[in-house]
Amino acid sequence: MKGTPMALPGYAFFDGKIVPYSEAKVGILTHGLNYGTAVFGGIRGYWNDDEGELFVFRPVDHYRRFLQSASLLRMSFPYSPEELVEGTIALCQTEEFKTDCYIRPLAFYADEIIGVRLHNLTPRLAIVSLPFGRYVENEQNAHCTISSWRRVDDNSIPARGKIAGAYVNSALAKSDAQLSGFDEAIVLSEDGHVSEGSAENIFLIRNGVAITPPVSDNILEGITRRTIMLLLKDELGIDVVERQVDRTELFLADEVFFSGTGVQLSAVTKIDHRLIGSGAMGPVVKQLREIYFNVVRGRVVKYRHWCMPVYHRGGNGTSLGHLESAGTARNKG
Repeated sequence: MKGTPMALPGYAFFDGKIVPYSEAKVGILTHGLNYGTAVFGGIRGYWNDDEGELFVFRPVDHYRRFLQSASLLRMSFPYSPEELVEGTIALCQTEEFKTDCYIRPLAFYADEIIGVRLHNLTPRLAIVSLPFGRYVENEQNAHCTISSWRRVDDNSIPARGKIAGAYVNSALAKSDAQLSGFDEAIVLSEDGHVSEGSAENIFLIRNGVAITPPVSDNILEGITRRTIMLLLKDELGIDVVERQVDRTELFLADEVFFSGTGVQLSAVTKIDHRLIGSGAMGPVVKQLREIYFNVVRGRVVKYRHWCMPVYHRGGNGTSLGHLESAGTARNKG
């Protein structure tokens, strides 16, 4: 299946400056392209039409994890998470988005050489942003399959980092699922326990308790996952248990759902042709989605601190320091 071509960004934050996207180029021999020696992140911005504001959701947490992922590949950069947030805010201001968007930071080894290693290489950093809607089209009624591909083990490639090369594992699972008529894949760990979706964390509701695989089962330590765990407990009064999950527990669950920056919060209503619960989005997922989408758009005062405004900065801004401002970049163009 061939999707609709995605509109390219207008600008990129590249090596500390905002430049036209067409100028942010790398060579074919770039190490990160040839060997997967790169890390990335995914952050969402949500447009609040009532306030005329774009809110970037939990950006400091995302950039903290992004820099930790980079460190797993022996990369270091002269930026704090807060400085990368400011670079992102400047980028979104330059793009002048008034719609939901997706932000993709990328750190990669830029040397144009032949040879696999992580030392004595030069890392570079880029951020792009573009309008973005659903990651899973059928997010209220997804039909999934248990993949024959196993989740990459942490002793092979660090599961806690968003390592670019590791996502070949996700691509294998996702394509096999979709080409077989499913919306998404569910991947097991090497010992046969439920790990996650192709690129999403997974939860199930059973007997009034929310259950999710532990971080030791090779899952990504998701920021949306942490958000959902807190909302389940504090807003819905539902206990959350982190423990190993057997494959057949999914079939017997009252509800199953994915969480993640891309997928947001998506209901799984069928797995391998077996109905989950009633076979429709359940009450917990329905309530969670309503709460979550109000939270990320800055409509819930209690969680407003998670939402970084792009246009009406007030006292939230941090000096860009050695990062180039949006206005300066635009004047250069």
